[in-house]
Amino acid sequence: MKQSLSIAVAQPRCTAHDVAANAVAHAEAVRAADARVVVFPEMSLTGYHLDAVPVTPDDERLAPIVAACADTGTLALVGAPVPGPHIGILAVDADGPRVSYGKVHLHDSEAAHFVPGEPTVIDVDGWRLGLAVCRDTGFPEHAAATAALGMDGYVAGVVHHDHQAEVHGERARRVAADHGVWVATAAFAGPTGGGFDHTSGRSAIWSPTGNLLAETSPAPDDIARTVFTK
Repeated sequence: MKQSLSIAVAQPRCTAHDVAANAVAHAEAVRAADARVVVFPEMSLTGYHLDAVPVTPDDERLAPIVAACADTGTLALVGAPVPGPHIGILAVDADGPRVSYGKVHLHDSEAAHFVPGEPTVIDVDGWRLGLAVCRDTGFPEHAAATAALGMDGYVAGVVHHDHQAEVHGERARRVAADHGVWVATAAFAGPTGGGFDHTSGRSAIWSPTGNLLAETSPAPDDIARTVFTK
């Protein structure tokens, strides 16, 4: 039987293109979350700016996140443009960052700058977490392809307008119903690029039965946390 897994969704403040400042904000969120896994929104490290320069795993600006993860035993799943180039997720822990995922279902505007990745599952303490970024969650076939790899949870970073605050909840409940897995969605809070002057926040975590377990406010710097159990 798997041990429990503490997980948090965080929506740190973001300064456009300022990876160094945003890394500090991510590190603060990691320390405050008190969780084994902390999930961050889509492109949280740069803001949703499609011209952002990809962040490589050896980027020294990521050092504050690495230090925070080392001090707390956390795995941080950070949204960023990554080599590929992908709209991706950097998995950061005490051993440093690594590229763990690239968004599969790109908008046309994104496809002009990035290439799609592939469904991916990572193992954390015996828990298999399927990864997703924003538009991926709107395609049932993405969750199905990820579930086919074997997953216990489906975690996503998203950017939604403030009037779309219910979208990630609707999608999370569908994934839970279809696959019987935990779902955690970190949603951008505060203004960012791509016309997202007002974003939704309201990051949240749902049980395998689709019950809402924890949710943030719409404001930046908020965190929600719960524990996955078997």
